[in-house]
Amino acid sequence: MKVKRSDRLKGELQKEIYDIITKKLKNPNITEMFSITKTEVSGDLSHAKVYVSVFSANAERKKRTFDEIVASAKTVRYELAQRMRSRTVPELHFIADDSMEYGAKIDSLLKSVAKSEKRGEDER
Repeated sequence: MKVKRSDRLKGELQKEIYDIITKKLKNPNITEMFSITKTEVSGDLSHAKVYVSVFSANAERKKRTFDEIVASAKTVRYELAQRMRSRTVPELHFIADDSMEYGAKIDSLLKSVAKSEKRGEDER
């Protein structure tokens, strides 16, 4: 089975982008913990969607961290070009990924339903 080049590039991009943002940029405005959850690369390798999940209870700091990551896209792309052995480095498009928060919300709802069912059984 032949694997597309873009598929091989996804994992490498994800790892390198995280490494560049955390170690190379040293941006003081990126204060919250974040994760690069997924990358999608176009077939011609000219564009990459980078899904970022920021973990914070404070909505303002969460937004500021994400905005700083988005603002550093050109610098991250430049650093990627220095590290990767590729003729072209895709243009990076950072996208907020709230799937972790959504999953946590669903989990808490399921737990509350289970607790209420257990209380209902105990009352019988």
